[in-house]
Amino acid sequence: MPSITDNHKQAHIADKKPFKWQFLLPQYWLIWLMLALFLLLMYLPLRYQFWIGRKLGIILYHLLQGRRRDTLVNLRLAFPEKMEAERERMAKQVFVNQGIGIFETLCAWLRPNVFMRTFSISGLQHLVQAQQQGRAVLLLGAHYTMLDLGGRLFTQFAATDCVYRPQNNPLLDWFIYNGRRNIFDEQIDHSDMRKLVNRIKLGKIIWYSPDQDYGLKHGVMAPFFGVPAATVTAPRRLAKLGKKSTPPVVMALHTYRQTPDNMPKGKRPHYHLTITPIIDGYPSADEVADATRINEVLESLIRIDPTQWMWFHKRYKNTPNGRSDYYP
Repeated sequence: MPSITDNHKQAHIADKKPFKWQFLLPQYWLIWLMLALFLLLMYLPLRYQFWIGRKLGIILYHLLQGRRRDTLVNLRLAFPEKMEAERERMAKQVFVNQGIGIFETLCAWLRPNVFMRTFSISGLQHLVQAQQQGRAVLLLGAHYTMLDLGGRLFTQFAATDCVYRPQNNPLLDWFIYNGRRNIFDEQIDHSDMRKLVNRIKLGKIIWYSPDQDYGLKHGVMAPFFGVPAATVTAPRRLAKLGKKSTPPVVMALHTYRQTPDNMPKGKRPHYHLTITPIIDGYPSADEVADATRINEVLESLIRIDPTQWMWFHKRYKNTPNGRSDYYP
């Protein structure tokens, strides 16, 4: 049976980001220490990695008070029908899933074959149909705790580019970018619209995540879990590019872990990828209606297991009148 690396779909590997000697300065020593620790731990069996990830997530839940507070605010807004104790349980599980997600991400970059025979996919026919028509695909994703593992598993089926926002910390940006080189054909800076447009015109598959609050300069207010949220309108603009006879299609990709994080001895995790049908009639003449449709699609997928989405971002920080007062 071919391994994940043998079956990986990649048209080319992008050039590495060069190492900078400034990364050896004392301000980066703690990051190097943490990287060295995690790079060693990721060679443990998955069951032990998950155990460490759970413990790490619980520790971070208690240490990162600001992120915990933001998570609870988001869950209170999105799930007002739930009891406070249930939302606290969900918030803790978000951090647990993110702790495990660190190991899932590192393995996706550096030892992906550990995930052989651990995943399934549904909806692949929608992607195949678009490719047979020679159309570019705008593949809408979300910031799940296993973000890069989703990319690694999806590229078992098709070569893919991704749009990303560079990290504020240059060492982490260098490390993450070079790790993702093993997965994606091109990593496109979200501000590099020329490159993004060119890749779409070449008929590529572009993984794009429109689920965060980037303000209203290039967005509109649209409901997300029933709460007005600043929602980017870039997908509808990108969907108008290319040939008029074969414009890009828009669909969504969802990846989640179906098995409990506390795996019994001898068991392995299982992940499921879902590709939605093409979003028909998109874009329309109404940008708010289009943003609402995209949010509805992503929300329906996130609801499969809400704790596997990164609720610790300030999703509702902007309003038409400026910053919201949701976050202390």
